[in-house]
Order: sequence, then C-alpha cells, then structure tokens
Amino acid sequence: MTTAKDIIAYLNNPTEADRALIEKAYSTAEKAHKGHTRYSGEPYMIHVAAVALRLSEMGMGPRTIAAALLHDTIEDTDVTAEDIKREFGEEILFLVEGVTKLSSVRYYGSDRHNESLRKLFVATSQDIRVLLIKLVDRLHNMMTLEHVPKEKRLRIARETLEIYVPVAHRLGMGRDRKELEDLAFPYVYPEEYKKVKELLKKKIGKYEERLERERKALQKRLAEAGIRDFSTSYRVKGLYSLFQKLKRKEWDIDQVYDLLALRVVVPNMEDCYKVLGLIHDIWRPLPNRVKDYIAFPKPNGYKSIHTTVATGSGDILEIQIRTNKMHHEAEYGIASHIIYKDETTGQTMNRSETWFAHLIPSLFRPFAWKDTKKKIEGVTKDKPHRDKIPLWINQIGEMYAETDSSGAEFVEDMQKDFFKHRIFVFTPNGDVVDLPLGASPIDFAYAIHSEVGNHISGVKVNSKLVSLDTELRNGDIVEVETKKSAKPTRKWIDIAHTTMAKRHIRNALEKEK
Repeated sequence: MTTAKDIIAYLNNPTEADRALIEKAYSTAEKAHKGHTRYSGEPYMIHVAAVALRLSEMGMGPRTIAAALLHDTIEDTDVTAEDIKREFGEEILFLVEGVTKLSSVRYYGSDRHNESLRKLFVATSQDIRVLLIKLVDRLHNMMTLEHVPKEKRLRIARETLEIYVPVAHRLGMGRDRKELEDLAFPYVYPEEYKKVKELLKKKIGKYEERLERERKALQKRLAEAGIRDFSTSYRVKGLYSLFQKLKRKEWDIDQVYDLLALRVVVPNMEDCYKVLGLIHDIWRPLPNRVKDYIAFPKPNGYKSIHTTVATGSGDILEIQIRTNKMHHEAEYGIASHIIYKDETTGQTMNRSETWFAHLIPSLFRPFAWKDTKKKIEGVTKDKPHRDKIPLWINQIGEMYAETDSSGAEFVEDMQKDFFKHRIFVFTPNGDVVDLPLGASPIDFAYAIHSEVGNHISGVKVNSKLVSLDTELRNGDIVEVETKKSAKPTRKWIDIAHTTMAKRHIRNALEKEK
C-alpha cells in the first residue's frame, strides 16, 4: 500500500512542516478508516492514499494532499469537522468539506447526485483545489468500478462521461480526461466499445514493433542533427476518443489519421520547430495535417505542434512536438501551476504562475470595462487564491450558490453552457471572454457583469455596429456600449444563449414589474 513516504517523495522541496503535515494526515486517516473495506475487499485506506499520491505526482501542495487523505473521514468515520479544524486548521477543513459526499442532500436517486455536483461547484468557486481532489477521487473510483454493485455502475460511469470528463478537458488535464473516458466507455456503451476495440485490432494489429522501429529512426535523425536533449514516446489512440472520431467519420477507420502517435519532448520552443523540419525530412507529411497549437493554443491552454506523416513502411503517424513545460501542462492542466499562499506567512506554496494566466489573463482576475460615461468594475474577490480560478467556475458558483432549480436542471445547464464547444472573444482592451458556441453580444455583456448586461445600448463587433442577435465568432473584438436608461426586454431572453444571461434578464424584468 502507498505510504506517507511515497507521497512525500513527489513534493517539490518539502519543508519539515510539510512532511509532518502529510504524515499526520496519513496517520489520522489510517486510524479513522481502520477495519473499513471497499467493495473490492481491499482496505479503504488504499483509496485515500492513492488519491493523495496522484495529487502529489501532479505537483499539488501539502495542504491539498492532506485534505485528500482526509476527504472521506467526516462522512465515513467518527472524525468530526471540529476534529479536523482543531488538528489541521480551517483551510484543510474547507477542502475536506467541499469534497465530502453530501449525505444531507434533500434529493434522491440521480437528483441527489446532481444536487451534490451543484454544491461541489459552488465550493469549487471558492477554491479550485476542491474540484481537483474530487476529479482524482473519481478517477481512482473508476479504476475499481467492476467491484461496485451492478445497478450502480452505469450511473457512475455515465456521470463520469457527462460531468467529470468535460471538466477535466476544460481544465486542460489531458491525462486524467483520457483515463476517465476509457474507464467509463465499456460501461456506458458496451456494444460500441466492443466494436471499436475490434476495428482497432484489425487496423493496427501488433503495433509495438512498428512504433518502436519508427521511434528509433527518429531518435537517430535527431541525434545526427545535433539535438541531444530530448525524449520520445509513443501511444495508441484512446478507445473513447476513437469512438467519438469514428462517429464523425461514418465509422470509416481509414479516415482516422492519429491512431498511432509519436511524441517528442524538447527543452525549448526553438527546438520544437527544428524537430518539425527534421521530421518532414525523414517522412512525407500529409497535406493540411500540420497543426501549430503553440502559435494558436487550444481554448483549454493546450500547446503542441502536431504533424501527420506517412512512413516508408506505409504507416500513418501523428507526431506531437512540445517542450517539457508544455508536456507537463498538457498532462496536468491547471493543476500544474496553481499558486496558493499561506495566509499566515504569505509564502508561495507551489512552483510558478498559473499557465492559464499567461495565455488568457482575464479569465483569472476581475474585469474593468468602461463606456463614455462611467466605469463598471467586476466584483473584487475576497481571497487571493480565488483569482486563480477560471471565470467559468466562478460563474457556476455565483449562479447556483442559491437556486430553486433541480439537480437535473443544473446538469442540463452545465452541459449547455460550460461543456459545449467554446469560443474566445475579446474586449477592446484585449481581455478574453470565454463563451459557448452560438453566444450573442448579450451573453458577452452578462459574462462581463450583470450591470453591463442590464444596460446594453449598442454593440460593435470588429468596429462595426451589429444587432444584439448577432452570433459571435472565435476571435471577434466586442465593444459594449451602455446607458443607464437602457433596460432588458423579453426579446432578450430568446436572443441570449447562456443560462446565466437568461437568468439575469428574467431577474431584471421581475424587478421592473
């Protein structure tokens, strides 16, 4: 079983206090869960230790790891919230309570779970670490899903695909997302799973020898060109990801060009482009298959260069080229660069600035917009680490902190507003607003602030006046003009695309009555 020493080994320059905190949390959890077993028959401590170990591997700090070790104690053991507060402090108690399965929820069946998710996101809007612990908790539970009673498996697997996978994707956590997808796939779509597995087997057969041969050829060419500091690896496309692509390609696996992939990791960006040239010198690139996600990152922050080539032996390979930093971010996303400060000492507890903040700064701090008459500012956050939370999670927390909607309605809203394809549109100052595909200027205005939305008098997109029902496109520059006398109308509800905008409009209309 994973020990406290194993978990501490992954910490970045831990202090004696860090070591002592994790050892104390481990010991507390071990005593609290003594005699408890999982459905598999294994000691329950295996689960909490595995969650803590994964978070430690991801680079999370000692308080997050301590909370992970304690995350099931309040609900499942005699340990109370007061015990955790007394022994570990308010911060760790907040994280534990945020992750704890909510036994007092007033809904039952799927509504009970959906209401738990709503409360989870409200807690997450205060501290992103709550969601990171919950994601890793779900990942380890999925690894042992076969031991869960049959009637629960489908519900848990479906929730994983519908909620946890999109969340991991939006947070840029590629490694967790892929594992969650492939663990849930056979339970949710058993027939399709078998079909995809069979198709893949027929298409690529025994692929290890072929990939290893091409990898060695690439390594030799890079060394001959004077590139010494690099690493290479290979992978086969995940089954669930392949399933999604096959549906778009009418189940023609010959139209899928990234079944097999090599990855090259180098120290800096300059080497990425140098490697790209060398690869195209060895193998013939396929037309229109070079994607530069370094120059144009994906909305979730993913950076890499992808190229698809035909090898001399007839294989089609996708090759991904990235720096060490890009690779760590692609694997762990937002978890790789969260800053949390010790509120008593002010010292940074993690390694570096959030990578999202470099890419799209406005997603992590209050906005300031102004028109010709006045300045409208976003709400100032009450805790320093809240500025590291993506705007979309803050919006969920604010929208659903107090709501009469059912848990099922919450999940429906989430899938519609936050897990669909996204676009980035810009304010004239260069701030970025993250919206779902199909959003209108009204959605943009309410994403900025309810006061901006409630007083729209006109909108310019790319310096041209447009109507409020214009569909915004990725990269548009949107300027909202406001007047104190301008007010929402019922027509706006039909124009608005997001639940948040519709809700603010209805509230404004009710107040007007």
